[in-house]
Amino acid sequence: MTSSRNLLAMIRSHAAGDSAHFLSIAEHIAEEAARSGKTRVASDISAAVQRARVRHEPAIRPTPIAAARGELAGLMRVTYPEVRLADLVVSGDLQRRLRRLVREHEEAEALRAMDLLPRRKFLFSGPPGTGKSMTAAAIAGELGLPLLTVMLDGVITKFMGETAAKLRLVFDAMRATKGVYLFDEVDALAARRASENDIGEARRMLNSFLMFLEEDDSGSVVIAATNLRSLLDPAIFRRFDAAFVYAKPSSDEARRVLTNHLQGFDASGLDWDLVDRRTIGLSQADIVSAAADAARDAVLDNSSVLTTEIVCQALADRAGIHVE
Repeated sequence: MTSSRNLLAMIRSHAAGDSAHFLSIAEHIAEEAARSGKTRVASDISAAVQRARVRHEPAIRPTPIAAARGELAGLMRVTYPEVRLADLVVSGDLQRRLRRLVREHEEAEALRAMDLLPRRKFLFSGPPGTGKSMTAAAIAGELGLPLLTVMLDGVITKFMGETAAKLRLVFDAMRATKGVYLFDEVDALAARRASENDIGEARRMLNSFLMFLEEDDSGSVVIAATNLRSLLDPAIFRRFDAAFVYAKPSSDEARRVLTNHLQGFDASGLDWDLVDRRTIGLSQADIVSAAADAARDAVLDNSSVLTTEIVCQALADRAGIHVE
């Protein structure tokens, strides 16, 4: 009855001390039991969850990170991803390299036996919507770790020295709670020091970030993602163990994205040559959104029958978003 994903998610949330997430999964299991006719089991689980909430409500905290230090609650968002590397649509070479880094962490003991360590610090760069954030989630999912997304709008301030102090909190958390830490749009922290708009506080912020990256020896995975690699200060690159470059999908990859997100429809009659031409220049996120639009149009306007015209129109509409 209980799926392996639910069990894994419960174990992870228990290990992380996240009671709220643990109980929400239990409620989901109860709902599944009720739908399958196991009303007694569903009732028992629901009652147990209710008793746990009443007994432990004061002790339940939103996340282990927020529990560690109150200010961190505004600096990071914590999730427990279920996405996996198999869910990514990226080039074969990129998929190979990502699987290798996950394997390094899964078999860390074998590396340590030879005085080696798994790589932990990675730079992802490429256009928006090409899968950088999803990859961070997939790595967390593969390793059974929480994904902690650093909210830079909460970290970066205009007050002298305050950004560095908040960064220190984040890097201290890496030691306290093992996870995958994502600095999205890291160019906001690590832009070139020689830029025309460079000011003293910006230099201090960059220097602090570089120092914290250099000194970090926690067991956590650190991922920095940027849409604008050219803006990054050259000094940041040597702080990472590896760099991964993302690109907009090829025609074959675009087809995979579409078919993955249109599985409830018969796509066998589509003119893929026409569809391929419409996907040129679109990101993976664009294609996912277009697939959802096409699905809605098919249901509402064409008795749930998917046609080439519907798919191409959805792709064209999505492309129109990028026209200036």
